[in-house]
Amino acid sequence: MTGRDGKKGVGLLKGLSITLTSMTRRSITEQYPDVQPELPPRSRGVIALLEENCTSCMLCARECPDWCIYIDSHKEVIPAPEEGGRERTRNVLDRFAIDFSLCMYCGICIEACPFDALFWSPEFEYAEFDIRNMTHEKERLGQWMQTVPPPPALDPSAAESKEVLGVRKKAAAKAPPTEQGDES
Repeated sequence: MTGRDGKKGVGLLKGLSITLTSMTRRSITEQYPDVQPELPPRSRGVIALLEENCTSCMLCARECPDWCIYIDSHKEVIPAPEEGGRERTRNVLDRFAIDFSLCMYCGICIEACPFDALFWSPEFEYAEFDIRNMTHEKERLGQWMQTVPPPPALDPSAAESKEVLGVRKKAAAKAPPTEQGDES
């Protein structure tokens, strides 16, 4: 056995020294059920549903690569608000379910939702003994909305976007000039 510089056993000694240093270090293993892990603030756990925002547009189900989202709805006629007006229809959500045994937690459904009805919850303890219980209905998905963290605060040192600057310039141009005091 010869090392790069021609000495015998150098690689073996290096390996043994690494083994000895790791053996003498203190273990950093956390005992999970007894000690809860500290998760990053926006970690992906389970998908939560804000039912009142869902319009049954089916975009999340269509974009899901695993086809694990099931949505059933029906149309409801809303009477005209005033006489001679026309009636409106709206979708009413009957069933919204996600099969977490199929879900790969990619987040495409959350990104595709234009109405902010789906959110990441850091909740991760929802294991079941039977795989058939991994399909969670809208009631259970709605319960996880309580655990969804608020969005991160805006960075005060970040530059404002062009859209925000444009809106502010238009608002300043439309605002009446401020009074400079009484000049008599």
